[in-house]
Amino acid sequence: MLPGLPLIESPLFPSFVADMDLSESERTVAEDLYRRGYAVIDFPDPTIAERIDRIKNRLAPMFAINMEDPDAVMPEGDLRIQDAWQQDEDVRAIACNTQMIDLLSKLYGRPAFPFQTLNFPVGTQQHMHSDSIHFSSLPERFMCGVWLAMEDIGPESGPLIYYPGSHKWPIVSNEMLQISRENEPRNAPQAPYEPIWRSLIEQAGIEGETFHARKGQALIWLANLLHGGSTRTDLRRTRWSQVTHYYFEGCTYYTPAYSEPAPGRIDTRHILNIATGDMMPNMVLGKVVPELMPPEPILQKKPLWRRLRRRLIGKGRPRKTG
Repeated sequence: MLPGLPLIESPLFPSFVADMDLSESERTVAEDLYRRGYAVIDFPDPTIAERIDRIKNRLAPMFAINMEDPDAVMPEGDLRIQDAWQQDEDVRAIACNTQMIDLLSKLYGRPAFPFQTLNFPVGTQQHMHSDSIHFSSLPERFMCGVWLAMEDIGPESGPLIYYPGSHKWPIVSNEMLQISRENEPRNAPQAPYEPIWRSLIEQAGIEGETFHARKGQALIWLANLLHGGSTRTDLRRTRWSQVTHYYFEGCTYYTPAYSEPAPGRIDTRHILNIATGDMMPNMVLGKVVPELMPPEPILQKKPLWRRLRRRLIGKGRPRKTG
């Protein structure tokens, strides 16, 4: 066993999967994740259809969507609501579904917990990407996503697209590309990595697959699986969905796009466990990170007043003089 790797990402997985005490359906999910990097399931909630309808009706006005007009052209752009679980109990219930959490915990070998939700009314058309640039962990790969279809999704609405097997490729990093992003603005976190992802796909000769989902189906994907949104060819079509991102206990949680681990510049995240409301400590080898990492000023963020002052100046507020 390699405890620093998720069970389903371990190269030794075929040798111990029979001993993981999985049901037949759980083993199918585990083997799909190991081979392809994703697995499709029916979301394990007998009331999921009713939850979905309530969520859509509550969120539609926030996107200026008229649910009564099926021929209306939908808004364009990257429309999303992050962390709607804070106000919407149905969004939270989906994220905290105990059967999903138990399944992920079995498959990874560590307790899973939800830390972020995203709700979308239409297809994102987002460039393919690996979540390992946005959210990662030490040890690596202890993160995954669950994408829930909140309606039947056809090819015209810009379905989710993913590249089977890409989860096994090396995780693209700043060190691999020999770039430093310490002082960059954070409005385009994945842009520097997109050319290499395209080159990797071209070199491998693999085709993207699209998820023409039924309402209530969910797709689990591993941290390094390349995925994105395909083109919306009918702007009248919605593509309601919810994404929940999960981490696993006993890790350090950070943003690789703006980190340089070797000199100790790690953009750590302060992660809340949605299910319990607890802040999750950043851990390395069973110890809290501050016990192991360099002291200030490397990890110390700028004082709050400096961050607020910079934000106000950036909005055009005049500087004080004298």
